[in-house]
Amino acid sequence: MKRMKFTISYDGTFFSGYQVQPNGRTVQEEIEKVLTRIHKGEFTRITASGRTDAGVHAKGQVIHFDTKLNISSDKWIRALQSMLPPDIVVVDVEEVSDRFHARFDVIEKEYRYRVLTRNHPDVFRRNFVYHYPGKLNESSMQEACQLFKGEHDFSSFCGSNSMIKGDKIRTIFDCKCVGIEDEIVFIIRGNGFLYNMVRIIVGTLLEIGRGEYGPSQVLEIIKAKDRQVAGKTAPAHGLILWEVKY
Repeated sequence: MKRMKFTISYDGTFFSGYQVQPNGRTVQEEIEKVLTRIHKGEFTRITASGRTDAGVHAKGQVIHFDTKLNISSDKWIRALQSMLPPDIVVVDVEEVSDRFHARFDVIEKEYRYRVLTRNHPDVFRRNFVYHYPGKLNESSMQEACQLFKGEHDFSSFCGSNSMIKGDKIRTIFDCKCVGIEDEIVFIIRGNGFLYNMVRIIVGTLLEIGRGEYGPSQVLEIIKAKDRQVAGKTAPAHGLILWEVKY
């Protein structure tokens, strides 16, 4: 058996998320259907670095699976791309050790969240940016970003529907916002993320950017360990799983 590591990109607009579910189109199901066809009807299970919610996109999602087939990397890409729907693209393939695990070996993930700040929306970016018109104080948001860095209990930034039973301690390696023309891009890197964590962080930063409260209050929100005191959850469609490192 060989273990294959795939890096994939997908447009999450018309998916009910990454993970297979009873009702709804998912990224995992689409890939497994194609792999099962390639394996002549033998079901092939894939394992990802983590799940993404409905509407969330990925530039560098990573999956692995085991196979008896002896196919070169370039042929794997051609075979899958000829059968996958156009909103999933395989960007890299490599054979890895059978000890590699796409989920458990992750040391860092990077998410990016795009916000469009101009007054009118952009029809061509509507599925990939959150339209949030109005003036935002970038220096206040940048100051607040710094307070997220480090190891914290992020209970205040965990969605209420989370299935996580253990601790909610995570480490943020970097958190910043970058202005690019009429967009602000939030870039967050960490060793792991809770359910809706990035979207709640972004929602909180946007409220700080609007002056609803000061940057220093981030520390109070973290300390509270209470979802009710953090900002709103930013919509899914502005979020991209950018890169996974091992």
